[in-house]
Amino acid sequence: MTYDFTSIIPRQGKDSLAVEGIGWGFAPKAPREGFDFIPMWIADMNFPTAPSISRRIMERAAHPLFGYFQPPEAYYQAIFNWQQRHGTKGLEKWQIGYHNGVLGGVASLMKAYTAPGDKVLLHSPAYIGFTHVLEDLGRPAELSPMVKDEAGIWRMDFEDMERRLKENHIHFAIFCSPHNPTGRVWEKWEIEKAMDLFAKYDCVVASDEIWADLILPGHKHIPTQSVSEEARRRTVAYYSPSKGFNLSGLWNSYSIAYDHTLQDRMVKQGDSSHYNSLNVLSMHALIGAYSDEGADWLSQLLQVIQGNIDLVCDFVRRELPGVTVSPPQSTYLVFLCCDEYVALSGRSMDEIINAAWDVGVGLQDGRPFFEPCGLRLNLALPRSRVEEALRRLKEHVFV
Repeated sequence: MTYDFTSIIPRQGKDSLAVEGIGWGFAPKAPREGFDFIPMWIADMNFPTAPSISRRIMERAAHPLFGYFQPPEAYYQAIFNWQQRHGTKGLEKWQIGYHNGVLGGVASLMKAYTAPGDKVLLHSPAYIGFTHVLEDLGRPAELSPMVKDEAGIWRMDFEDMERRLKENHIHFAIFCSPHNPTGRVWEKWEIEKAMDLFAKYDCVVASDEIWADLILPGHKHIPTQSVSEEARRRTVAYYSPSKGFNLSGLWNSYSIAYDHTLQDRMVKQGDSSHYNSLNVLSMHALIGAYSDEGADWLSQLLQVIQGNIDLVCDFVRRELPGVTVSPPQSTYLVFLCCDEYVALSGRSMDEIINAAWDVGVGLQDGRPFFEPCGLRLNLALPRSRVEEALRRLKEHVFV
């Protein structure tokens, strides 16, 4: 490995929610004495940032002025070049929109095309960020449960989707591709079928593609807008280097919209707050990420994550009876399903989760994602930490 994915980087005192937020809100509680904390809950990484990003930020920070600015051509060209990795060509500057996070962009589009009380379709398990935004904006979430096929692969239930779209007169959908939190990478036919339904019921589609950089070996990201001209017309896609390059603290996401009306109405909503503006350092972070060196770092990162996923899946199947796992096809997040273990042991999910937190395994409760017996583990940390977490789960939790 050219880059460092093995060092355990201390994060205390560095404003890290992953380690300094324990015991707050829905975060894990602090471990009991004798156990250090292993952050496996919030979706950020515990690896040093790609050197191309740090270098680009430091070069710009060396200049003593931070006044008003405008994005240079290098910013747009970096996005154009990076999107070609997904097969997207011919982008123009007007099609790129800036947002202070994907959730903010989705909220802007939603406010432009829905009214309070309108239901919005999305799939469950569901990313809690989306459900919180919907709740805050007064747009009830209409959840279409995904189902596992005979191979344990998460699939959309198209009949259920259509029923909900029709019965609830839904005209706005959030489509997560790759899907968070299951890590599913949709095949082209699946996206086509979903978009056919959205077209049939005249839905504007917010396609969250923030995890598109973290596609694991053997899979390929298909941009939602690429599957048909109709999908291109009615969809706004959202991207960011924040997940693939661990830049969530720098707030930099962007959208792609090919329809002038979609773009204009979304931008108007974002501009109405008067603070949805690009940050000069986050702009340079994106340029550093979307570079040849950034691409090289990312390819090595994916090997590390795949190794951690293989480690966890093998361990669960071998050492944790009653617990099942479906290997994700993207992201660095793994869901453990404990339905059988709960039924056999008589223990509650609260008991299991608290036992894990007690010994410093900071995993996340699956219930807010609408997975009643689920546990979510973030595996973007050094392999030695993953191994230690698994040892504690076996010896102190699933006993």
